[in-house]
Amino acid sequence: MKSLVVVFSYHHKNTEKVAKSIAKVIDAPVKTPHEVIPEDLREYDLIGFGSGIYSAKHHQSLLDLADKLPQVTGKKAFIFSTYGAPAAFAGREFVEKNHSQLREKLKAKGYTVLGEFGCAGWNTNSFLAYFGGLNKGRPNAEDIRNAEEFARDMQEKTRR
Repeated sequence: MKSLVVVFSYHHKNTEKVAKSIAKVIDAPVKTPHEVIPEDLREYDLIGFGSGIYSAKHHQSLLDLADKLPQVTGKKAFIFSTYGAPAAFAGREFVEKNHSQLREKLKAKGYTVLGEFGCAGWNTNSFLAYFGGLNKGRPNAEDIRNAEEFARDMQEKTRR
């Protein structure tokens, strides 16, 4: 099985930590959206797409890549993210809502989205920097374990 993880991670490399943990489990290289040639993605059996969440959606570079993807049939993908919202208020519905734009773009291109993962990330945007930020220390060891378990699940679903 040939896999790839595509990630845009900027501020504190929160999402990059998650991407690397997923990539290790599924034995995949990690690339940024700018390093990806859309047509080359056809050679992969499983592709993960992730970034931090910015104004309730993935980073624009990831959304732009999704727009450039060629039409495929039955290619498998998964989506992941880190978010700066208070972890206590963010559940599965919150993550799915933030992933909706990317999910719809992938589905429109013919991808089957096998699953979605999200966890809190350290957020020092705007005035939060004056208070040390929100979700400091996230993603933490538990988040990384959860990402690794998610990756094993994606790998198993791809093999079926």
